Amino acid sequence: MSNHILVLYGSYRSDRMGIRLANFVINRLRERGDEVTFIDAKAIGLPMLDRMYKEYPKGSAPEALENLAGQIRSADGFVFVTGEYNWGIQPGLKNLTDHFLEEWFWRPAAIVSYSAGRLSGARAATAWHGTLSEMGMVVVSSTIGVGPIAQTLSAEGEPTGDGGKALERAFPRFADDLAWWIEAAKAQRARKAPPY
Repeated sequence: MSNHILVLYGSYRSDRMGIRLANFVINRLRERGDEVTFIDAKAIGLPMLDRMYKEYPKGSAPEALENLAGQIRSADGFVFVTGEYNWGIQPGLKNLTDHFLEEWFWRPAAIVSYSAGRLSGARAATAWHGTLSEMGMVVVSSTIGVGPIAQTLSAEGEPTGDGGKALERAFPRFADDLAWWIEAAKAQRARKAPPY
């Protein structure tokens, strides 16, 4: 049985380079037989956080929030594709994520980071680890960092050069780690209801 994975991406830039990495992840997960839904923060266009989804009276949340809440609740796991802005987290992806809380609980998340430079967004990935854990997700230990992204992936998201070869070698372990935690979480939820 395939896993349903949301791939979340948050750049709002007009010349988005990270979309290459999002496409790579989506394509490789689908090749493994997973059902993948792409969540693009820019396309959804949520306003800056004023009121979380759970703070709306039942049935009165904006349609975009209601739809996204359902997608998050129905997912088995998540992949966060994040760039690094000034040593930190992308604001678009963080804003989208912060609109929800309980919807994320009891499922695993994996982090894929990128940057234009050689550090591959590692500082953003480190910051995301604590954030996602605080939001009730189990963050898998395998991560992927890509940089410089323009030399690692083509515009279509296909690996190029030595960086692309390294990415291809790293992906199976990353995906296996996420799949193991997804299966473990599914089994535990079936065996015993979450404590809250």
